[in-house]
Amino acid sequence: MADRTITLLIVDDHPVVRDGLRGMFASDPGFDVLGEAAGGVEGVELALRLDPDVVLMDLRMPAGSGVEAIAELTRRGARAKVLVLTTYDTDSDTIPAIEAGATGYLLKDAPRNELFTAVRAAAEGRTVLSPAVASRLVGAVRKPAALAAKVLSAREREVLELVAKGTSNREIARELFISEATVKTHLTHLYGKLGVKDRAAAVAAAYDRGILG
Repeated sequence: MADRTITLLIVDDHPVVRDGLRGMFASDPGFDVLGEAAGGVEGVELALRLDPDVVLMDLRMPAGSGVEAIAELTRRGARAKVLVLTTYDTDSDTIPAIEAGATGYLLKDAPRNELFTAVRAAAEGRTVLSPAVASRLVGAVRKPAALAAKVLSAREREVLELVAKGTSNREIARELFISEATVKTHLTHLYGKLGVKDRAAAVAAAYDRGILG
C-alpha cells in the first residue's frame, strides 16, 4: 500500500467530524476520500458503489447503526476493510463490531499519526485495535461464557425479545424496520454469544441467564 494512494469512505452522522476527517486525510497525498455518508444504510450503498480500500465507520448513528452496516458489507462480500472510529469502547459496542467483520477498532481521541497508521494497516488487511479495546477482547476470550450475556447489543436484545414472543423473521424485520437478512445476522450472533444452535435454545438460555424475564 505504500506505493499507491489509499481510498477512503467516511461514515459518521456528525458533519463536523466528517469535515475534520476529510481535511485531515486531504493533507496527506497518500489518501483519497471518495465520499461521505451520514448513516449505516447510506454507508453500505456508497461502499458497494465506490469500492474504497477502507471505510471509517462510526457505530451509533440514527440512520442505520455501524454494526449492522459492517455485517451487511461482510454478507455482501465487499472488498473494503472496515475500521471502526468511535467514542464508545464498551463491551456491547466493541465485540459485536469485531464479530460483524470490522478489521480494526479505534477511538476518536487517537492521534493523527496513529489514525493514519491504522488506516494503512487496515488497507493491508491487518487488525488494528486501540489498547482499551484489545484488553476487552482478551477478557472476552478468557471469560466467554460469563461475558456472553453482557455483550448483546440493544438490537440483538430486541430481536431476542421478539423471538421469545414467537415472532417470525419476516415479522421481526417489519417490526424493527430492517431486512430479513439482517434479522438472520442478528440471530447468528445471538446463537454464538449464547452458545446455542436454534431459536428455542436461545430463548431458554436467555431466560436461564436472566437476559429475558
